[in-house]
Amino acid sequence: MLEEVSRITREAGRIAASRCGSAFKQWEKVPGHPVCDVDLEVDAYLREHLGALDPDAGWLSEETLDATDRFERRRAWVVDPIDGTRDYLRGRTGWCVSVALIEDRTPLIGVLDAPQRGEHWTAERGKGAWRNGERLQVSSRTEFIGARVPADQLPQIDSDLVAVAKPNSIALRIAMVAAGEADLVATLRWGFEWDIAAAALIAEEAGATVTGALGQPLTFNTITGEAFGVLVATPGIHAAAAERLRKRALAVV
Repeated sequence: MLEEVSRITREAGRIAASRCGSAFKQWEKVPGHPVCDVDLEVDAYLREHLGALDPDAGWLSEETLDATDRFERRRAWVVDPIDGTRDYLRGRTGWCVSVALIEDRTPLIGVLDAPQRGEHWTAERGKGAWRNGERLQVSSRTEFIGARVPADQLPQIDSDLVAVAKPNSIALRIAMVAAGEADLVATLRWGFEWDIAAAALIAEEAGATVTGALGQPLTFNTITGEAFGVLVATPGIHAAAAERLRKRALAVV
C-alpha cells in the first residue's frame, strides 16, 4: 500500500510542479485563504487514484465538500493537494502534496511530495520514516533554550530560541523536525487535519513527540476534521515547550 500511495502522491506533485509559474486562476475561499485551480486539479487526481486504491475509505480534503459518512468508516484518506498554497502562488518551493491514510482515527500511512525541493517523504506506522530513501531521526536535543524553530521572526518572549528557514507548508515544517533540521514546531489555533495528518506520522516515526497544542493526543477523521493546534518536538524538549506555550494556548482555545 505505501508504495502505491507514494507513487500516486509523487505524480500529484509532478502535476502541480508542471503548472507552477504558468497561467492559472486563483481566488480566496475566505479572506486570507488562497486557492487556485491547480489545487482542484490535483485534488481530483488524488481522489480518483487513491479512491481506486481503497474504495472503502472515506475522504477528507481541503478542496472537496466534506462527506458526512466518512466519520463512520474505519479508514479515510486525509489530503491536502497543495499544502503551502501561498508559496506555490509566489513561485517558491515551500509547498507539498500531503496524503495520509487514517485507520481507527490514527495515521497508518503518510506521504509528502515537495517536488521543487527535491524531497519525497514517507512513513508507515511502526516501520519508520524516510526522505528520499534515507531513514529519518529527530535530533537528540534536550535543552529547550536554543531550540531551532521554523519561523520568519520569533516573538520577544521566545527570543531564547533560534529561528530557522520556514516553508509556508506546515507539513514541511513538521517534517523538518523529523529530519533533525528543527527541534520544535507549534501552532496555537484551531486547524484542519489535512494540514498535519501525514506529517504527524512522519515526525512520530522519526522519534518526535507529537501532540496537540495543550499536549493532548491527536486523533484524525473526526467529525469536524479539526484539531486545536499541534506541538511537535524532540522528546527531550516537548514537556518544556508545552509548559511555555500553555498559557498562550489556553488564551485562544
